[in-house]
This record gives sequence, C-alpha cells and structure tokens, in this order.
Amino acid sequence: MLKIEVSYRGIIVGVLVLVALFALVRLWPVVLLVVTAFIFMAALLPYVDWLVRRGVPRTVAVLLLLVVILAIIAGLFALVVPAMIEEFQSVRDNLPEDAKKLEELLSRIGIDVQLQDRARTINWTDLISGRAAINYGQRIFQTTLSILTIIVLTVYLLVETPRLSRFINQFVPAHREEEVRRIMASLERVVGGYIRGQVITSLAITIFTLIVLLIVGVKNPLAFAVLAGFADIIPIIGALIAVVPPTFSAFETSPTKALIVLGLLTAYQQFEDRFLVPRVYGSTLNLPPLIVLIAVLAGGELFGIPGILLALPAAAVGRVFFDYVLEHRVGGIGPVTTDEVLAPDEPESKTRTSSDA
Repeated sequence: MLKIEVSYRGIIVGVLVLVALFALVRLWPVVLLVVTAFIFMAALLPYVDWLVRRGVPRTVAVLLLLVVILAIIAGLFALVVPAMIEEFQSVRDNLPEDAKKLEELLSRIGIDVQLQDRARTINWTDLISGRAAINYGQRIFQTTLSILTIIVLTVYLLVETPRLSRFINQFVPAHREEEVRRIMASLERVVGGYIRGQVITSLAITIFTLIVLLIVGVKNPLAFAVLAGFADIIPIIGALIAVVPPTFSAFETSPTKALIVLGLLTAYQQFEDRFLVPRVYGSTLNLPPLIVLIAVLAGGELFGIPGILLALPAAAVGRVFFDYVLEHRVGGIGPVTTDEVLAPDEPESKTRTSSDA
C-alpha cells in the first residue's frame, strides 16, 4: 500500500499553482504582450538612463527616443511599401509570361508542369476582396492593436522604472538588496542584449541582400534589402519573405539571375541560422552557441513562433539565475555582465559595482 499525506498548506499551494497555470494558458496573449514590452524596456533602458544622466528629464528622454525609433521605422516602411506594391502589380501583370519562362526552365531538367495555363486562370479579384479582404483586415487590425499596446506598455515601464524599482524594493529584505540589485542589472543587460543581437543580424542580412541585388542588377534593391531586415525578425516564415520577393523580381529579368539570387540568399539564411545567430546571441546574451541553438529549437517546438521569440531571453534569464546559484554554492561568482555591441556606456561606479563578486 502507498500512503500519501498532504498538509493543508500543501493542498492550498497546489490549488494556487493549478489556478496560476490555468490563468497563464487563458491569458497567454496578454502575457506575451507584457513580456514583449519588458524585453523592449530592457533594451531601451540603457539609452534612456544615458540621456537622463546628461540632464534630460526622464519623460522627455523616453518620448524623444520613441519619436526617433518610430521615425526611422516609418521612413523604412515608406521606402519598402511603394516598392512592394509596384512589385505585386508587376507580378500580377507578367505572371503568365513568367510562368512560361519557368516552364521552359523546368523542362530542361526533366520536370513537365503546366504553369502558364494555371497562371492565366488566377482570379486576382477573389484573392484581394470578399472574405479574404476581411480576414486580412482583421489580422492587420489585431497586429496594429498589439503593436500599439506594446508601445504604450514600453513607454510606461521606461517612465516609471524608478518608481517600480522602489515598489519592488519594499518587499526585499535589507540584507538582500545588493544581491537583488545585481541580479536585476544582469537581467536588464542580457534581455536587452536579445534586442541588440536582433539589430545586428537584421543589419547584416540587409547589407548582404543589398550587395547581392546591386551586383545582380535587380530593381528596387534597397527596398528588398530593408524588407529582408524586417523579415529577419520573424521566425520561420521570415526567411521566405526575405528570399521570395527579390527572387521573383530577378526572374522577370532573367531566370539565371533569379537562380543566383535564390542560391545566394538561401545560402546566407543557412549561414545566419547555423553560424551568425548562435555567435551574435552567444555574445550579447552571454550564452554558448550550442545553448542558443537548442533554446530556439525547444522554444519553437513547445510554443511555436512566440516560443522562438522568447526562447533566447528565457535562456539568458536562466543563465543569470544559474550564476547566482553558483555564487552562493562556491563563492566568488556573480551574475555575469559583459560589454555589448550597441549598448551605451554606463557610469563607472555602476559598472564597478555590477562586476564585483
């Protein structure tokens, strides 16, 4: 016989855990927005503090940084959107002719398909009107609302950071304040490193795509390069968004150029996934490349696209707490903070304190 005894306190804790898990599942979209806002807050906080140390009021510093970022993003969208509309119209008008070229190309390698007839039977009106238009409109509205929510939450967190810190410190014992402060500084640095790492990889693919398209002679090379930089943020389908449009544009000129663009951009995607991402994130998040790769694969398998987005910050947070455990077990090892690319310099006193062990 197996006899199990559970205290009333254990039962209450178990019930509370189940309730918390149920609430987490039901409120996952809201939790995702809040976590994303915290990630952006951690990435932008060093720049806000840098402006504040130079005499800029905190609210003004946050709004100034927000205006600059939104202006840059709006300018990039203004560059990309007209070019993509032009490319869509060109694909629609020239699709039968392009399909014929593709048929001839595939027939040379023994693949016989009837693409031209199918291209002529596509009803473009049905694709962009009716129920499809409603679905696209709903997705755009939901995405826009989510982005606005993240922006508002991020601004609030940046403005209220000192007040939130004081509120949290009320619940921290006096003899633990230094440890908590060091852990929070490390969390801020590694989570912010996730965003800065993404900026590095987006810049890299933008520059590479621009060089390839300029050499091959594809029209609107800058717009396609910027699109690739934005698409690099999106897990899984981002690679298709970065590769397919410039390949189609090159195919209108020459199938050979299209194959060159397709081959080079696909090769770069493999280089980024297997080499660049693990090393960039391994540096900014202070994680070994193998852990970075495993974290991304595990996050995607468990939670899909949100899991991929949150996998690296979660792994970095786990590394901070692992270092904290080592500090108390063997002594002399504190939360790790490293110099990061694109991160502003910190005051000397703060850097010295955070690096003490």
